[in-house]
Amino acid sequence: MDRREFLQSSAILPAAAPVFCSVDETKAASKTVLASELTVQQRVARLTERLNPQIQHAREVALDILKPSASELERGLRIHAESLVFDSYGFSPRSATDGAAMSEAISAGASEQEVEDLQEELTMTRCVTDDVEQQEYRAAWAASGVTSVYQNAGQECQDPLRLLKRLARFTFVTDILREFVSKAAVPDDIEAAKAAGRHCLYMTGNGIPLTQQWVSKDDELRYVRIFFQLGIRMMHLTYQRRNMIGDGCGETSNAGLSDFGRTAIAEMNRVGILPDCAHSGWQTSLEAAKVSGKPVVASHSTCGAIHPHIRSKPDDVIRAIVDSGGYIGICCIPKFLRGTGDIQALLNHIQYVTQKFGVDSVAIGTDVAYSSQNSAAESRKVVRRPKSREPFRSLWPQDDFEVTSRMTDSVAWTNWPLFTVGLVQRGYSDDEIRRIIGGNVMRVARDVLVQPNL
Repeated sequence: MDRREFLQSSAILPAAAPVFCSVDETKAASKTVLASELTVQQRVARLTERLNPQIQHAREVALDILKPSASELERGLRIHAESLVFDSYGFSPRSATDGAAMSEAISAGASEQEVEDLQEELTMTRCVTDDVEQQEYRAAWAASGVTSVYQNAGQECQDPLRLLKRLARFTFVTDILREFVSKAAVPDDIEAAKAAGRHCLYMTGNGIPLTQQWVSKDDELRYVRIFFQLGIRMMHLTYQRRNMIGDGCGETSNAGLSDFGRTAIAEMNRVGILPDCAHSGWQTSLEAAKVSGKPVVASHSTCGAIHPHIRSKPDDVIRAIVDSGGYIGICCIPKFLRGTGDIQALLNHIQYVTQKFGVDSVAIGTDVAYSSQNSAAESRKVVRRPKSREPFRSLWPQDDFEVTSRMTDSVAWTNWPLFTVGLVQRGYSDDEIRRIIGGNVMRVARDVLVQPNL
């Protein structure tokens, strides 16, 4: 029996049909209904019905690798549908760009920064302004079964003005589409979204905002509180490169956390922002976890004991993170996972952490996004631009690992329900699975947050 026949023969999985419905029909299908009013079958149907061809193909690839029994599939989908699912670092679905608008801007002489900003704005906000892209956006959320994402809402830097851009775009999306996807300010908002059958974004910035005037430590860090007030709840300590906080994971050195970095973490603890060392060097990560008075996480990483990539964390670093009260989020990047580079490799890293450090020590931080089916066609419309220099933030070592479409399809963001099915196959209890797919992230979010005086 092939995978499509298997899908259609399972009583819990309705036969998948391509999405040719209007955006109004899609909105109606995803209309907010209290979760308590839905049967188990209805909840599972949201994960499995009306899958577009791109989502369906990724499902079939992952199912062909996992080969779950009917009972494993049914149990996994049930757990996923009933659970609060929280991606510990990722991206809400991305829209296709507008090729004509991009080409018009380039032809008019827009600067490289203007073009980059326009491309980001289109992929992040066309789900609001374009009916077809909104249909894609809603369909991907429904298929994923994800309640909340720690949404990448800040560019990889320390400049407050640059860090504002993505935060503004996602705030715009959640303001306009609030009946479907909202901006969560506190963990209770995420619980409420799950109860109402909605989705939400919990914002994370890819850098600590600094004045970069170096008048005093207090002056340098005054924007940390401002960005907390704007909704940021987690911040990268470093990206690939060394900054004033510490060494990034791409540096050949491994100098660790600076004195200023210690002050920055103390301010994050005080304000209520979660320190994220996913892109930090191993020594920086180790020292951050040890000096922080609250949990520290590596929100989207892998286990160095399985493959020592720069974006992985060795056992001593994971131990320090766990001892701080945090977790390591396992990502869906085949180059980092290695081995088979597919959904089984993802599960191998999760299993390594649970066996070595315990079930409360791990989450899934996909670091991947669903991209609209229309992306390739729109990109082909964009006129060719001159070659540009490599961005400063890029500091990747040469890597000859060959990534295949089978690998990336199997860990597609819309395959979140099958990550849960894979955990069923690995022998985890229902409660353990719920902690891995969202409970651990919620626990740490609550532990870190400083509740404002209302």
